[in-house]
Amino acid sequence: MVLLREGLCPGLSEDLIKALREGDVRTVEDLVLSDPEHLAQKCSVSYKALVAVRRVLLAQHTAFPVSGADLYDELLSSTSILSTGIGSVDKLLDSGLYTGEITELCGGPGTGKTQTCFSVAVHVAHELKQKVMYVDTNGGICANRLLQILQQKTANTAEQMNALQRIDVLRVFDVFTLLSCLQNLRASSLQRGSVGVGGSVKAVIVDSVSAVLSHMLGGKQNEGMSLMMQVATELKIIAKDFNVAVLVTNHVTRDRNNQLKAGLGQTWSHVPRTRILLQRTEQPGASSSFRTATLLKSSRRPCYLMEEFDLSPQPQEESRPRFAGKRKLDTDS
Repeated sequence: MVLLREGLCPGLSEDLIKALREGDVRTVEDLVLSDPEHLAQKCSVSYKALVAVRRVLLAQHTAFPVSGADLYDELLSSTSILSTGIGSVDKLLDSGLYTGEITELCGGPGTGKTQTCFSVAVHVAHELKQKVMYVDTNGGICANRLLQILQQKTANTAEQMNALQRIDVLRVFDVFTLLSCLQNLRASSLQRGSVGVGGSVKAVIVDSVSAVLSHMLGGKQNEGMSLMMQVATELKIIAKDFNVAVLVTNHVTRDRNNQLKAGLGQTWSHVPRTRILLQRTEQPGASSSFRTATLLKSSRRPCYLMEEFDLSPQPQEESRPRFAGKRKLDTDS
């Protein structure tokens, strides 16, 4: 799904794009599937110009076969691995978050989902000097906590402020605003690359997807399912087309055997490439800040591996690994 933007093809001017948007035509797919004569009348634009643009876009975006070898070469050249800033979680993820993929953290309230998102945002912004788009859907973002994590990494105030400036926060509280936010994100910030002092966008975090989707699912609410898949499509495009690591959080429910499972149902389960379940550590004498992370879904490592980590702020993480990772961390930007 490619958004219409100026410069995409000859004849596609800003005025034409604005007129098409008023007619609810935002993507190449919307344009090529519409009736050009009806659309020209509806948007008060030139029929001849519209047909010309439509023909060029059809030629540009028609699918052509690509060999498996070419796809593999593209994967090797474009994939980066971003550390979460938490060693134990990186081990489960086979070194960290992979660009081009969606990774999900699921868990109940207070299990550390948001804190882990903070850690990722700070690590990418400070250590890798890259920008982070943090989409907050439940009001959980806390600047003081971000600063706290940064202070454990550097005492330099200027470095702390520079890192915070690389974290762009977008607050949304319903699925329609979320969709609009994701579409605008790839139409503006990601299309331009946002290269400069702030670096380029390497991570997009949505905390959480379930906060705006769960109440719309169930029963005969077909619209909710459709909106959920639209969100999934936008996230996949952002991850794949712009070489970005996408991290989302999700709630949990219980199955018939009273076992925890990720929310949003079976359809959503195919969206994330990797899924981790976060839980509080229930061992006697364990610190209240300790959490367990269990790998529920992965294409790289065996499922149900488990690690423990400490959420409390400290200069060096005191983790108690149960399984070791097998690949050296790649911090290529």
